[in-house]
Amino acid sequence: MSVTSSGTKAPAVSRGLVETARALAEGAVSARRSTEEALERIAAAQPVLNAFRIVRTEAALAEADAADRRLAAGERLPLLGVPVAVKDDMDVAGEPTAFGCAGEFPPKAADSEAVRRLRAAGAIVIGKTQTPELGQWPFTEGPAFGDTRNPWNPAHTPGGSSGGSAAAVAAGLVPAALGSDGAGSVRIPAAWTHLVGVKPQRGRISTWPEPESFHGLTVHGVLARSVADAALLLDAASGRHPGDRHCPAPVSAVEAARRTPRRLRIALSFAMAFTATPKSLDPEVRSAVERLAGRLESLGHEVVPQEPRYGRIGLTFVPRATGGVRDWASRVPDPGLLDPRTHEAIRGGRILGGLPLRASRRAETLLRRRVGEIFGRFDVVLTPTTATPPLRIGALAGLGAMATDRAMIAACPYAWTWNVLGWPGVNVPAGFTSEGLPLGAQLLGPADSEPLLLSLAAQAEAAEGWTSHWPATG
Repeated sequence: MSVTSSGTKAPAVSRGLVETARALAEGAVSARRSTEEALERIAAAQPVLNAFRIVRTEAALAEADAADRRLAAGERLPLLGVPVAVKDDMDVAGEPTAFGCAGEFPPKAADSEAVRRLRAAGAIVIGKTQTPELGQWPFTEGPAFGDTRNPWNPAHTPGGSSGGSAAAVAAGLVPAALGSDGAGSVRIPAAWTHLVGVKPQRGRISTWPEPESFHGLTVHGVLARSVADAALLLDAASGRHPGDRHCPAPVSAVEAARRTPRRLRIALSFAMAFTATPKSLDPEVRSAVERLAGRLESLGHEVVPQEPRYGRIGLTFVPRATGGVRDWASRVPDPGLLDPRTHEAIRGGRILGGLPLRASRRAETLLRRRVGEIFGRFDVVLTPTTATPPLRIGALAGLGAMATDRAMIAACPYAWTWNVLGWPGVNVPAGFTSEGLPLGAQLLGPADSEPLLLSLAAQAEAAEGWTSHWPATG
């Protein structure tokens, strides 16, 4: 399989999630054949895209045969027989969870709660996708597995840290995938690969066996080509485990994606939260977001320039992020194999692990009140998802910890604030650069606003026709 720059003709790829589930339920395709086709696509693409850390070939085919028997017996579930992928920070029984690290990791005895729920919905977990070391960076590269590449142009990254899931879905290897988002790690790769990426409310998808992940920064989310597909996977994966720290009231994403939203007031924001580091917005990104804002106005919504009051929200992010790296690194079989930048983060986590970490958690209530003030006047905030187009492969390789932090903040200054708040955000495709690289925009809302964001995203998708654009393959 060769991958070139952008194109519009759909290649021989997977059906969407909704379409695949329907075809299986109607008997138009078998789970066995659907899974075989996905495995064939993965095998052909892996030398170029390197989207998967683990491919569960034999196990997936056995699960597909079992799904066919259940379908033949008349059983129907939302995803019965549908092959999907999950990021390699989620436990799959019988497989290791390396989370982008080098070394020999033992197989897990049980599924994580999110994977368990996918299986309960009938899905076949076909494999685990690549992620940078402990999910720290907006690129998916590392000595443990090499470089994961963007289907739209393999000289560029698909982003991170859910870059493997994004590459797999964007290239049509699987119809949808789970990722995780601790500072934009679903939304950033979705923006850079022309996907819908949903970061749900904290606790919407359980992170168990972690009561919460990265001290509440990281949530599990979904990547798909359409809003309907994203909503179906979100509903299938959602739900609480008794040990979860955060348990929002249930919502129906599928129903929301079918509704036309009322006329909304949308705040168009280009401001970046304070970080004490240099950053600027690429003109092509700004133009793409402004064009999308115009589209939303043409759909009857009011779009007004307005900025959230972020204040010094970054001070509450660092203790939680470095503390999460420290926690995860303590489970690595051979810490000597970790990236030097990871060791710097571990040291930061130790230093900031006492009073600063506790203070950062206590500050959440005040920050939600301060930033949430905008939702007394507006329904949704529209921002760029990233400040730049997709970075080139290796752009951040070999940098020290501080230089890496400065470079990734410069490229991705818009997403992380919503992780501190724990609120939902949805990346939607916003167009392409002059070189054919995808760009994205964020629809951001307050607590439990996934239904509103998804209904607006679906309305925009119907007008924009995102799903007609595919990376050129051949």
